[in-house]
Amino acid sequence: MTNDRKQTGVDSEGLRCSNCGRAARRTRGNYLFRVSGLKNVVLTNAEIIKCDKCGNEDPIIARMDDVLRLIALAIVNKPYGLCGEEIRYLRKYLEMGGDTFASYLHTDKSVLSRWENNHEPVGSKSDLLIRAIVLTLGRGLLPGAEEAVRRFTKIEDSQKSVMVELDPEKLEFEYEAANV
Repeated sequence: MTNDRKQTGVDSEGLRCSNCGRAARRTRGNYLFRVSGLKNVVLTNAEIIKCDKCGNEDPIIARMDDVLRLIALAIVNKPYGLCGEEIRYLRKYLEMGGDTFASYLHTDKSVLSRWENNHEPVGSKSDLLIRAIVLTLGRGLLPGAEEAVRRFTKIEDSQKSVMVELDPEKLEFEYEAANV
């Protein structure tokens, strides 16, 4: 079997790279989950399809909806003010357009856009309102809402991006120790 694999360039599972189409292999490791729109979410011990030719990596995520929900929960529970890309992620998690989300916040769509693009910091009261709306309307988040809201008093007003390490199989997250 090993000789066949070397000759054909395909591993025993027939995995192919989504980027170059060449043979790829299954591995485990940490994966920076940029497709979420966030630059600070790492899937830990994730199953990954890796191409040794072009370097492309694609995670294998069996429970994508749960992972996306967990990212939203991690953002809502973050002990610092929300950053623009986090606000955008939460809005998209709610499947809302800018106009609709802005109306829930009693603000203008242009203000929301400035927050989401980090052109203007979101105020502390709007930050808390965003979190409360997400906890209330977000799929599967209501059961943990009371606990999350009780932590609102510990949220620092300053915006700070922290690395979120998320285990896609155990569905657990933690903030990178150096950042919190």
